[in-house]
Amino acid sequence: MTTSTPVIIGEAALTIEDVCRVAGGRAPVALSQAPSFRARVTKGAAFLDRLLEEDGRIYGVTTGYGDSCTVDIPADLVEELPLHLTRFHGCGLGAHLSAELARAVLVTRLASLAAGYSGVRWEILERLVLFLNEDIVPLIPAEGSVGASGDLTPLSYVAALLIGERNALWKGRQVPAADIHAALGMEPLHLRPKEGLAIMNGTAVMTALMCEAFKRADYLARLAARLTALTTVAIAGNGFHFDSRLFEAKPHPGQGQIASWIRSDLASGEPPRNPARLQDRYSIRCAPHVIGVLQDSLPWMRQFLETELNSANDNPIIDGEGEHVLHGGHFYGGHVAFVADSLKNCVANLADLLDRQMALLVDTKFNHGLPANLSGATGARAAINHGFKAVQIGASAWTAEALKLTMPASVFSRSTECHNQDKVSMGTIAARDCLRVLQLTEQVTAAQLLASVQGAALRQTMTPEEKILGGDLKQFLEEVRSRYTLLEEDRPLEEELRQFTALIQEAHWPLYEETK
Repeated sequence: MTTSTPVIIGEAALTIEDVCRVAGGRAPVALSQAPSFRARVTKGAAFLDRLLEEDGRIYGVTTGYGDSCTVDIPADLVEELPLHLTRFHGCGLGAHLSAELARAVLVTRLASLAAGYSGVRWEILERLVLFLNEDIVPLIPAEGSVGASGDLTPLSYVAALLIGERNALWKGRQVPAADIHAALGMEPLHLRPKEGLAIMNGTAVMTALMCEAFKRADYLARLAARLTALTTVAIAGNGFHFDSRLFEAKPHPGQGQIASWIRSDLASGEPPRNPARLQDRYSIRCAPHVIGVLQDSLPWMRQFLETELNSANDNPIIDGEGEHVLHGGHFYGGHVAFVADSLKNCVANLADLLDRQMALLVDTKFNHGLPANLSGATGARAAINHGFKAVQIGASAWTAEALKLTMPASVFSRSTECHNQDKVSMGTIAARDCLRVLQLTEQVTAAQLLASVQGAALRQTMTPEEKILGGDLKQFLEEVRSRYTLLEEDRPLEEELRQFTALIQEAHWPLYEETK
């Protein structure tokens, strides 16, 4: 684990970036040392203890769960109830979340418990912090949540890790949770009444996944702007489509920001202006309008996600200060689901935009003098070389798959659990779809990145006397070319596409300072 500045739980509200730093192993976690924070957390547990002593009737503590809330639990079995909750939800399927996403889940659940409305002991928070800092994460199947009553099934794997059951990842190795506790010389926790419900009955999985999705989408918007500038250079397009006066007439802030970034890239050289072609095709001319929808949506998406991240989102809510037990539906993931469904729509539109830009680059009818399929082969060898022909087919396939996944998941509510959970959010399915759309779009982006670099390099050889690149755009092209050899003879590009997709996911290239 890195020794960088820790993310402190219990002080300032967590941000999406905090979650991503912890998830990526770039920051440890610590609990606030403020006495008021610890008192707020522990008051709820103390209040629950007093209610139990007074024979208080509390959902999920002295009753069964969900539709079984009418079943009263005998006093001598109350202590066993949380254990049964964790076990009967151990039925997840599908691929397991990556270690990075599992860390995001742990810190997201920790943030909710730290709000002080869940009635858990301080020791629960301490153990989650220990797991994060020791790189111990539950092995969480991705499938099995309808997003209300929270992410019950996937979060049961967090609870199972705490009690020493099932398997976990420890520094990248799959190990039984019981063996991890033994190796560290500590006892698994015995969950007290309400603690199983507090850990499992919330939106931590969908929220964690969407923190990762938000970070990657934010970077894609910037990279799509840069690739639009590079493609404009490559096809000798009209750089004045991004004139500031145009965007003063239709002043969506995010759209204007995208145009400004493209303009700043083109201004570093000589903005192409072809008097014989006043208007480029829509995938160039309307790029700020397409990317701008995402850019203008990111602020409200952040507000939705960070409010959820810093909320108490289980049930019932335990008000230790005022000594109330409040039964509600804060486990419902509707806000997160709406962000996921909206974000995947915006991101898939980027895939479609970049796919269309690539189609212009490879086609001699539209690329204004570049060789067919961007092949760098010359002379007689040009006849047998096919350049980016198959890559463009692949990009089109990835785009089609991304577009197919844009149907909203949140409208497909299913009544479950004897019609107690009769309206659910589908937030986790929406979040998983969103991450898949991002993966596909990042693949399209990698393909268009290589194609636009190839195209710009070929354009430079055609007009060597003109300064068509300068400043940040030139530096970007040179950095990419240090990892990518121009395609002069056909070669398999799979490994290079995988490499550049990974670099995109890591936000490898700094793009556009805020001062620009």
